[in-house]
Amino acid sequence: MVHPVETYRETGILPPDDPLRVQLHNELHARPTPRIRLPALVVQVAVRHEGVSRETELEHLRRLSGLGELELDQLAGTYLFLRLSEGSLRWERHTEFSTYTLVQSLPDLEVTPETDLLGHLVVDADWLRGIPGRTLSAVKLVMLEGPVEQALDLARPWFAGGPVVASVMGRGGHSCAVTDFRLRHSGFEQVVVVAPPGTSETRAGRIAARLLDIEAYRMMALLGFPLARGLRAMLLESEQALAQITARIRDTNQADAELLDELEALAARVEHAIAEHSYRFSASAAYHALVKARLAELRETPIPGTQTLGEFLQRRFSPAMATVESTASRLAALSQRIERAGALLRTRVDIALETQNQELLGKLRRGQEMQYQLQRTVEGLSIAAISYYVVGLLYYLFKAAKEAGLPLSPELAAGLAIPGVVLGVWWLTRQIHHRLLREQGG
Repeated sequence: MVHPVETYRETGILPPDDPLRVQLHNELHARPTPRIRLPALVVQVAVRHEGVSRETELEHLRRLSGLGELELDQLAGTYLFLRLSEGSLRWERHTEFSTYTLVQSLPDLEVTPETDLLGHLVVDADWLRGIPGRTLSAVKLVMLEGPVEQALDLARPWFAGGPVVASVMGRGGHSCAVTDFRLRHSGFEQVVVVAPPGTSETRAGRIAARLLDIEAYRMMALLGFPLARGLRAMLLESEQALAQITARIRDTNQADAELLDELEALAARVEHAIAEHSYRFSASAAYHALVKARLAELRETPIPGTQTLGEFLQRRFSPAMATVESTASRLAALSQRIERAGALLRTRVDIALETQNQELLGKLRRGQEMQYQLQRTVEGLSIAAISYYVVGLLYYLFKAAKEAGLPLSPELAAGLAIPGVVLGVWWLTRQIHHRLLREQGG
């Protein structure tokens, strides 16, 4: 089948395409369902590629025998399907990890606990060991043909008779998956799928993809669990510290500045933890949702006396995810409580400042009133002083007039002029005062 991106070209019938149209449309085809012919061996290695570039991974893919003739433009994007001499290899680069999925026919070997399937892979062991990145999960998926009713009997030799979990999958029970979720000495987990003869290659591919996705996404989701456990002590200490600070806020004798400093230090500590771990916790929640979605797609039916894959994960995996979700929620709730306590403390500080400002304004008001009274007193004294000097000048004027021959008594004339002088000075002072008030108001 030709990939859609290779057939589409703008024809001019429609308006110009949005630059992202083809990329967004073909996202539906980014991970095509593999086609697997039974019986088959599927080996998937998932590695975290932190610090590993896409070019480094592609260069490692070129080292496979027979890939020297590939052109560089065939190694574009985040998905690559390679046909090998006796199988195929799928490479997919996700946001945080990459998967290498090898599909080949199942070697015709006698099944014993010591059966070594890894020694019959169509890729070189050194190439597998040299995959760039850190191994997160590794799964051997053995896909057999046989009656679903006999799935446990067919699968048990692959697990040395140990305890297993199993699920009949699909409407009508079209296949059965059996595993023990244990790491073997080789570093791989083992899953056995039994499907009836005649199972289509696409159905077998979908079964394999879902089971492998469950394991890869489960491991990615669990990356948040150690971080959540590591934050328990810090969260407990921070919650206790906040409770103590909140109790001290109620004590009016406590210094507000000291409480604010402690609250800011606590807020910085919590916000640092949120900034450092929020992405991991959000990613864990997203991967957990993918695991639940893949489990739902399996449409499991239990086998009497045996746990299903979903039940096993519900009892072991879900509590770990609940711890991650609880830690993320506690961090967010603690941040909000610190913010509320800070708001409460700032309100108390604001009220104290407002009270101090009111007291200061009262003192200023009383000072202004005293200054005004003093000013009125000074104005009265100034009227008397000015009147005294004016009367003194008039006395000398009257005395000069008497010397000039006018028939008047200087003392009598000065005495009679005093009321008029005082009234005139008072009127003039009031006019100046009113003029200054008008200028200030205007």
